[in-house]
Amino acid sequence: MFGACSTTKTEGVLNLPRERLFMAEGSIYTAALMEHNAHPDYKYEMEHPTHTHEGVNPSCGDDIILSLRVVDGIVEEAAFTGSGCAVSLASADIMADLITDEPVEEAKRLCDLFMKMIRGEATDEELEDLGEAAELKSIALMPARVKCAELGWRTLDTILADSIQAETAKEEL
Repeated sequence: MFGACSTTKTEGVLNLPRERLFMAEGSIYTAALMEHNAHPDYKYEMEHPTHTHEGVNPSCGDDIILSLRVVDGIVEEAAFTGSGCAVSLASADIMADLITDEPVEEAKRLCDLFMKMIRGEATDEELEDLGEAAELKSIALMPARVKCAELGWRTLDTILADSIQAETAKEEL
């Protein structure tokens, strides 16, 4: 059996990456996803992050380190490093773009909204808030790719939960 991010063998097509097969079939590989995968703006090692967390998708080997610089409750910078399939890397890049310069609470809301979209529970009106990330909605129809799309967002959720908890503890002192 082939992994979610591996090459595959189908009748008449041997050893093409799954991404090329799906793109040929016109499914989840939108222009935005392919552009963010080919030319990620936020894939770099950040200097002096205030928060970092590693996210791993054990089902296919995607592995990223998400870094944030949060100052006065604002996500001033977001970046990631690592390796993975087109879906996981593009999703992380789209996410970093969406949350940069946003308050932590808004980044958390957008993260929750993305997860709601992947579960098929977000309204079209809510999806407008996700911008390009809403183009990943069809991934919900491909269970093997859901974890790939969620990797960056789940990593962000962990960082934000820790950040919000730390801020709450400071306020209580």
